[in-house]
Amino acid sequence: MQPYELFIGLRYSRAKRRNYFVSVISLISIVGMALGITVLISVMSVMNGFQREIRERILSVVSHVQIVGADSRLADWHKVEEEAKKHPQVVATAPYISEQALLSFEQSVKGTAVRGILPEYENQVVDLGTHMKSGQLSSLRPGEFGIVLGVDLARALGVMVGDKLLLIAPQGQVTPAGILPRLKQFTVVGIFEVGHYEYDASLALIHLEDAQKLYRLDHQVSGVRLRLKDLYQAPQVAHQLANTLTVDASIIDWTRINANFYRAVQIEKRMMFFVVILIVAVAAFNIVSTLVMAVTEKQSEIAILRTLGAPPGSIMKIFIVQGTLIGIMGTLLGLAGGIALALNIDVVVPFIEHLFGVKFLAKDVYYISELPSEVQFMDVAVIAVVSFALCLLATLYPSWRASRVNPAEALSYE
Repeated sequence: MQPYELFIGLRYSRAKRRNYFVSVISLISIVGMALGITVLISVMSVMNGFQREIRERILSVVSHVQIVGADSRLADWHKVEEEAKKHPQVVATAPYISEQALLSFEQSVKGTAVRGILPEYENQVVDLGTHMKSGQLSSLRPGEFGIVLGVDLARALGVMVGDKLLLIAPQGQVTPAGILPRLKQFTVVGIFEVGHYEYDASLALIHLEDAQKLYRLDHQVSGVRLRLKDLYQAPQVAHQLANTLTVDASIIDWTRINANFYRAVQIEKRMMFFVVILIVAVAAFNIVSTLVMAVTEKQSEIAILRTLGAPPGSIMKIFIVQGTLIGIMGTLLGLAGGIALALNIDVVVPFIEHLFGVKFLAKDVYYISELPSEVQFMDVAVIAVVSFALCLLATLYPSWRASRVNPAEALSYE
């Protein structure tokens, strides 16, 4: 690109003094692009924030990787633990038993998933201990038959800490009168709330040894749960452990356990990106109108440049520079505004709620009552590149039209 092409392109960004209409349209294009990019970055950051919040709540109950024995039975879990800890990504392990049962209290009966755990191991693998609403996870002691319930499950049964309820196991005893289910009385020693209904309403925790006695597993467990240094490496670690473990077991990671949820989140995020990028596209293609009017206004000057020997390619570059300048200014303003809004959304949203007396996410309706935000700079980079590409694309037709101006015809009207 020649220096004069850059100079003239920048000079053409301002209209003549007697005609400010083109400059106003340029300003509208810049503001439109800036607003579109600001909205796009803010929406993507809020969706990232929601995804992070829900992921943290899920991973307070679900481990990064689970090693499940054949038929959900693992005889020597200590051996599995030793083999798993040889992997550099594994930082903690915990055995568990996964079963089902009915819980009965007075006239209420609820089905639930029962998980047998060792509290001292469990706190190393998941953060459930930090979500205890009442009681402590360490209150689960072998032989005392204590139980910890999710808050919604406890509410449905109508129990509190200290109440005794009846656990009905599906395995039964064959008697002359028929099959009798196995019954055991448990004392509620704690209630947890992770903010995810699937677990708050259908999970009960008991001590591992109590579960082994209740379900007659001897010293067997269902599997071993692992915590990793980097949770995003879970699929790779699971694949590597499948090739190194010497026991017959299946290995699943947290992304597979919650596969439907994460696919839905990714689809929503992708579709929201395409919807909002259309707003940016509309603003970007306002550049077409701006440049077309600029070409119409500058026809005589284009003709003079052509007469002085400027080739059609130089004329195209002049107007590409003008359109690109508008796009760069809009993109930079949008990036600055979007990042600033996303980083301060925890201040902006409460201010708007207080100003208008509304509550966007009521605590009695939503588990997440505040708008979380997480700016991922990869998203910002993609938005910047796509926006800039749209601006360049919008300059092609007006620039080509300018290069096709006939000098003799343009000057004949002057």
